[in-house]
Amino acid sequence: MLSAGVQLPLRLRSSFTISSLIRGSRSTPCVRSIAASRRFHRPACLREQQSPELPSFLEAYKKAVEFPSATHDFESFFSQAEPNAEVVLHGYLGHRSDLSKKLSFVRLTDPTMKHSLQVVAFAKNEAFEQLKSLNVHSPVAVRGTVQKKKAKPTEGDKPAEDTWELALKEIHPLNDFPKEIIMTPETVFSPEHRYLQLRSDAQLRDALRFRAKAHNICKQELEQSQPPFTEIETPLLFKSTPEGAREFLVPTRRAGLAYALPQSPQQYKQILMASGLPRYFQFARCFRDEDLRADRQPEFTQLDLEMSFAKGEDVMRTVEGVIRRLWSNLMKDPAPEGPLRRVPYQEVMARYGSDKPDTRYGMEIIKIDHLLPVDLVGKISDLNDPIVEAFKLEGNENNPAETHQFISQFLDSPAGAPFNSNPDGGPGVFVYNGKQPLCGLQPFGFEAAEQVEELLDPDHGDLIILQARPRAPFSGGSTPIGDLRRALHAFAVSSGFKSAPTGFDFMWVVDFPLFSPSSDSEPGQGGAAGLSSTHHPFTAPKTAADVDLLLTDPSKAVADHYDLVVNGVELGGGSRRIHDAAVQEFIFRDILQMPAERLGDFSHLLDALRAGCPPHAGLALGFDRLVAVMLGKESVRDVIAFPKTGKGGDDAMVGAPTPMTAQALETYHLQLLK
Repeated sequence: MLSAGVQLPLRLRSSFTISSLIRGSRSTPCVRSIAASRRFHRPACLREQQSPELPSFLEAYKKAVEFPSATHDFESFFSQAEPNAEVVLHGYLGHRSDLSKKLSFVRLTDPTMKHSLQVVAFAKNEAFEQLKSLNVHSPVAVRGTVQKKKAKPTEGDKPAEDTWELALKEIHPLNDFPKEIIMTPETVFSPEHRYLQLRSDAQLRDALRFRAKAHNICKQELEQSQPPFTEIETPLLFKSTPEGAREFLVPTRRAGLAYALPQSPQQYKQILMASGLPRYFQFARCFRDEDLRADRQPEFTQLDLEMSFAKGEDVMRTVEGVIRRLWSNLMKDPAPEGPLRRVPYQEVMARYGSDKPDTRYGMEIIKIDHLLPVDLVGKISDLNDPIVEAFKLEGNENNPAETHQFISQFLDSPAGAPFNSNPDGGPGVFVYNGKQPLCGLQPFGFEAAEQVEELLDPDHGDLIILQARPRAPFSGGSTPIGDLRRALHAFAVSSGFKSAPTGFDFMWVVDFPLFSPSSDSEPGQGGAAGLSSTHHPFTAPKTAADVDLLLTDPSKAVADHYDLVVNGVELGGGSRRIHDAAVQEFIFRDILQMPAERLGDFSHLLDALRAGCPPHAGLALGFDRLVAVMLGKESVRDVIAFPKTGKGGDDAMVGAPTPMTAQALETYHLQLLK
């Protein structure tokens, strides 16, 4: 028997070769005589010859080739069923129940695996024995007579599936499901058997159907807007350009030349704006050579759109219309009303320590280093003049002992351990206890304790967390205390200390810095300035004052960039683009200090901008993430038919990626470095 993680056997019911059939047939002498005499008419011995006996697996396949077409799908059958009508249905066999030697029942599940019907088989019909020879889960076509199920006296109205049944007349096996594969609701199949994961898990199948509905609704909203958007496909074989993420290269048979798979259709859609196509969208396949996370795949889908003669606000209003239509059609929760709130980057970083915060559970951060005594700051961190921030986690039932136990478990867990080894200092932990001096805040001193109480408003049993960081402007996607806030709340929910928040809280995070310090972990644009574009190098400054800062202090310039965030997930991001070739070239060359050869990689875009390109703006929604959020899934793998797994982005089912053969290396003029 096969359970999860066991390799499926490849079985043939018999083995043969064509040559063995020929060697074993009586026609061999005639074949030789034809070759010798070069006759062009068919010899009598060939005309009289019988076909060789087919192997059993070919015989079974031959019968399956000509199966009858279905007269109904299950839904139309249940709505149109008439007693004594003869119908043909397709589906999968369920478990059979033999009431006697002459009577059997079996459930037939429809191809969508949403509905099922009882089939009754009687021994007087030759299909009876055939049914008993078939394995559960095997696909079949059945012909039968419709009849009403006999109702028990105590039964009232029944659903359609329990009203009708089929008296079996014929059954056509279409394939065989191996007995050794155990498929029950409790079976956990490995990624190598993704087809069995999907077939055995209704939630996975429903997620893919939900995804298809969401796709169609987004498409309808954009095509029905005024003026309408046009769906346009852009190439997947692109060129390597330094946009910010690592690329997948596609070698060609021309020595030294390679394509790159697109990180996004960014440059193509900007060129479309210069091409007289003012409103574009597509469901774009994108590729980034990055480590996998729950919300990240090396290949993913985004709903990509661009608008000419538009600003960021125009794009945000358009996307809000898409979100409202999705929620109105597919969700039980109410659709967000009116314009979504806009929150500046500096504000979300200060209040939540993240540029994509989940704001449903509070725990807002406050800056308190100016209130604390010097000796307490020194105990928290060895940094010189650090920033110290704090937040409050409400306890359960005003029980300080329970709060102490919870925070100890967190700090000892894999989720909390990294915060203990923070080189800037571990978290300062205080449990507010009204029965202790200064309510457990003695290290603060009387005056600071009083001010912290006023700012945080703690209650008996609440947890107060302090965390230090270097005194520097916000950069990147989070701060140490923001990471701690998120991890602590997630642990509180998973351990049952707090209940999970509900609902959807949307916001636009706006006013990001146009440039950020370069880091070793992100390739950026490969310039020498020590600065990289926070999002990508095509993002426009937000105001005229920010344009002035390009000359004086680019690090302080604000971008006309906007991220759509809900419940701690960045659903997508967009920006107004630089539509002037001279400004775009200035940013490439003078601010980012790209080398000349890299600047040349963008010549096609600069030429398009020079051709009178109008102002334009756009956005890309991560479609996988969007569907996962709507369904409450923790991982985008649950809403993708064939996701990549593992840190390396492997496709375990097909065994990709595969080693390159010596012949392939030679074809593409490559060699492996040792």
